[in-house]
Amino acid sequence: MSLLTSLKEYLPWIQPPLIINAPMSGIAKKQASRCPGGLGQIGYLDDLHALANELEIVKQSLHESNLNVSKPLPIGLGVIVFGSPLEAWLKLFAKYKPAVAWLSFADTKELQEWTEAIRRCSPETRAWVQLGSVRAAVDVARACRPDALVLQGSDAGGHGHESGASVISLIPEVADALSDHGIDGLPLIAAGGIIDGRGCAAALALGASGVVMGTRFLAAEETSIPAIYRDAIFEASDGGEATARSRVFDEIWGPNLWPETYDGRCLKNKVYEQHRSGVDINQIRAWLFSSMNNPAAERLGPKDMGSIWAGTGVGLVKKQDKAEVIVQGVRSNTHRCLERAYLYMG
Repeated sequence: MSLLTSLKEYLPWIQPPLIINAPMSGIAKKQASRCPGGLGQIGYLDDLHALANELEIVKQSLHESNLNVSKPLPIGLGVIVFGSPLEAWLKLFAKYKPAVAWLSFADTKELQEWTEAIRRCSPETRAWVQLGSVRAAVDVARACRPDALVLQGSDAGGHGHESGASVISLIPEVADALSDHGIDGLPLIAAGGIIDGRGCAAALALGASGVVMGTRFLAAEETSIPAIYRDAIFEASDGGEATARSRVFDEIWGPNLWPETYDGRCLKNKVYEQHRSGVDINQIRAWLFSSMNNPAAERLGPKDMGSIWAGTGVGLVKKQDKAEVIVQGVRSNTHRCLERAYLYMG
């Protein structure tokens, strides 16, 4: 709880357990203002004009909720660092001053440059860095002195470290490694495979100060996701079988721009199955193009022609709810799980 108290120094509205919606690119928008007692976030957009518009919408929504939205704006803002223009992003941080800058996908040198620049232009904003390995966590903790480390396990949907571990070993090993290097008191946030109070309680027992949920919020009615994609999420079961990690999901329509460190977890589709069976990516692209343009070709659905990013917890996501209902439900369930564990130990 002492680490949660340290987070409350600049996130005074948060309640235990701290529940955070992942800053999913192009998806996490309106729910940023609907995470009571948690940290709502706006996901990365490469169109900064569109992103500024989303920030204005959330700011107005917070005004209407009678929340203090002066400084800092009580949300997080996600940034995919590699390939992003720092100076343009700094203008957004200086204008809107979000409570948290959620930085991900870059090497230590870039992350250090970004954390230092954001702290200069918006001192109210705290820098959180998302990582997926012990080595990266130690390097970034030493170089950047972030306000929190988000440890993303291999169960997570979307992009992450190709060579990663589940949070069940990642969090304890990072905590031990940081302690060995004399770094104590740094809050660790768990991400990957957490869907409900059971996963949240487990993460807290591992030493996390809060949890991130992405796949769970795909079911939030405020999330910007096509209905046909949301239905595919609800239909999925046996998450370890229904999803896979692969770089092919970023190669469907052209060259993969992501650094070699990263791949992504998606719902399996026909592209993945063909790639796994050895079909060349150029042949796969030609097959997809034919499906789109040749009336006589095989008809493919959206799931097979795109990438539906989802984690291994997808089998536990079965119905749509308001973001607020999701947060309150997970929080209540977490308390019940911890009480059961306490009674068991007693």
